[in-house]
Amino acid sequence: MMGMALAALDGTIVSTAVPQIVGDLGGFAVFSWLFSGYLLAVTVTLPVYGKLSDTFGRKPVLITGIALFLVGSLLCATAWSMASLIAFRVVQGLGGGALQGTVQTIAADLYPLKERPRIQAKLSSVWATSSVAGPALGGLLAGYADWRWIFLINLPVGVVALWLVGKYLREPGRTHRTGTNSTHTGTGTSRSARTASVERHRVDWAGALGVFATGALLITALVQGGVAWPWLSAPSLAFLGGAAVLAAVTVVIERRAAEPIIPGWVWRRRTIAAVNLALGALGLLMVAPTVFLPTYAQSVLGLGPIAAGFVLSAMTLSWPVSAAFSNRVYNRIGFRQTAVIGISLALLVLLAFPLLPFPGQAWQPALIMLLLGAALGLFQLPLIIGVQATVGWSERGTATASILFCRQVGQSVGAAVFGAVANTVLASRLADPPSPGLPQDLDSVARALEKPSSLSAEATDFLRRAVDAAVEHVYLGAAFAAALSLLVLLLLAPRRFPVLTEKDDS
Repeated sequence: MMGMALAALDGTIVSTAVPQIVGDLGGFAVFSWLFSGYLLAVTVTLPVYGKLSDTFGRKPVLITGIALFLVGSLLCATAWSMASLIAFRVVQGLGGGALQGTVQTIAADLYPLKERPRIQAKLSSVWATSSVAGPALGGLLAGYADWRWIFLINLPVGVVALWLVGKYLREPGRTHRTGTNSTHTGTGTSRSARTASVERHRVDWAGALGVFATGALLITALVQGGVAWPWLSAPSLAFLGGAAVLAAVTVVIERRAAEPIIPGWVWRRRTIAAVNLALGALGLLMVAPTVFLPTYAQSVLGLGPIAAGFVLSAMTLSWPVSAAFSNRVYNRIGFRQTAVIGISLALLVLLAFPLLPFPGQAWQPALIMLLLGAALGLFQLPLIIGVQATVGWSERGTATASILFCRQVGQSVGAAVFGAVANTVLASRLADPPSPGLPQDLDSVARALEKPSSLSAEATDFLRRAVDAAVEHVYLGAAFAAALSLLVLLLLAPRRFPVLTEKDDS
């Protein structure tokens, strides 16, 4: 939980300090890469760390991830320009990829199936706490101390996490695969025997490089398309085309590798493939509340940044509570049926958002988010636990990383797609403005509405209605993503997941 807190707190604490960072270092045109660079590094390293944890164990991978994150944090605090800060954020992301995937895998290793919802709910509570405390803490540090402290504060947390992991984490002896064969090592196996077993593994570094390069080009294209350059421009097509070529090369490399970074069984097994696609759609729909709800709350409802953050935090409060009680449902009706109920409820909640009155009250979207968090707690956690229960120790890191990787890619795709949807709707609404000179894209409109005194009452109401319409269409798109996830579960996922017994698991 201490290790997970590093990654969870980082995203929320940085966002509130952006004005101070830009004011000190400049680089307003590229500041979005403070987040995009980090997201890129996390996403493309998830499959690599998953395979490495299956090969060498979770503990060394987790310690390496924490250490990398702390080095990146220290470097960020010493940044002298926006370019250097972005580069150091990428270093942080290289550590963050190990934190996100490995912690989830360790939870499945250490706790039997019946207890996993409880520990996973505690991990979810770390994210919930960070989403509430992060913006406030970041604002305080940036406003009353210095923005560099938002990175330095990671150091004591990380040092404690390193000490706890190094001293107390004891991985049980498990099955280690060598090629196509498996050898069992019990808890009494000697260190030399386990070391010999691990040394027979060959790391697929060529595949790792291919996955990293493919993911880097794809995420860059999705993040920058429609922002830094038009979607159909030469840079956009070059990045997407390069990603397609590298993906084909990586597939060839992985097919020939003895122990590939992304093995074929991840997609050949019906359960894992269905969950990968379902949680990819979850990443897609999550863009609506996390990216567009704060803009809606500030621009349409007229709330301040902190109040807007609390509207969003309602989702993070109900999510871990729902997840903690999900085992009472899936133990009776199964993983798939529980997830089907959760995503069906989420679909209804997302469809209810466009029905909110204009301009409405803050409690109305907060209630929507509270219900959405409860629905998604029933959806996501049973799928993650269900997949982890279908594989043994030697495959669990890879399987968990593939799920998280697909969710991250879905989030990147969602940011690109829904950003285009919002700006298209906004442009159509602003085609006939009541007065000349009004902004034409979502970011510019949001900035203009931060100082409504500079606009006439008619122009302010016009822009607020335009933002309201844009966000409503985004939520309809999120509902479509929920419907896709529901179809994947109904058509592809098996009715009963092939769960291993505790004996088979070990």
